[in-house]
Amino acid sequence: MSELAYLEESAFQTRSMTMFAVNNLPDFTPGMALGAEIINALTAQGESLQRGDILVIAHKAVSKCEGAMYDLDDVTPTDEAMTLAREVNKDPRKVEVILRQSSRILRHIKRPNQDEGIIIAEHKLGFICANAAVDESNADRPGRLITLPDDPDNSAQQLCTELEDYYHTELGLVISDTFGRPWRMGQTNVAIGVANVPTIKTLFGENDAWGRPLKVTAPAFADELAAASGLLMDKDAKCPVMIFRGLDWTRQHSHISQIIRPKQEDLFR
Repeated sequence: MSELAYLEESAFQTRSMTMFAVNNLPDFTPGMALGAEIINALTAQGESLQRGDILVIAHKAVSKCEGAMYDLDDVTPTDEAMTLAREVNKDPRKVEVILRQSSRILRHIKRPNQDEGIIIAEHKLGFICANAAVDESNADRPGRLITLPDDPDNSAQQLCTELEDYYHTELGLVISDTFGRPWRMGQTNVAIGVANVPTIKTLFGENDAWGRPLKVTAPAFADELAAASGLLMDKDAKCPVMIFRGLDWTRQHSHISQIIRPKQEDLFR
């Protein structure tokens, strides 16, 4: 093997990442201390957090602890919600919660082969998603809806700081949710809140593997982390927290709005 081939192979072998789940976390309820529960669960499985680790946490764990939930019995739908509910065959109380979480409704449709239609909304935080991210899956009782945290970036930063203080090291944290994608079937996890990690890694001005300059390449680092976490974050496994270890990243003050495309760049408005 030539010296160059050996160096290339050695460099490839050293590029590795570990991802593992935090096991045996409890069912979260309003007022629970999410950071303390993560610390207890890591200790129980003989793990701790190391410098440069990044946690990806499903938003529902955060939302439940913060009480970001609605009980349908406590919701009175407006006339607007009643009208829209008839058009998409949804519970008007759920539609009311969707409207409360939205800044605007973009599209809604009820296809003949669907029991319920779908509402595409712009969430108050700027995300374009189905039903303004209002969801009943993984709720602890029928008739309960879970919404996004009011300020996911703040939630991420507070939790990350708590864990950094406990482990005396620098960490990153991403809060994720599951979204569909335009023009592609299926869903994937995306970032809806960040702390310390870059939302986007801008590679403008760098060169590709053949020496050509990169002009528009900007990997969505936070979304890549969120998507990868979905490989182990099964919906029925109660594993809402993943740890990434061994990644090369630069700590920075970031916020999720950096990853939302500005309206003036939206070619489909």
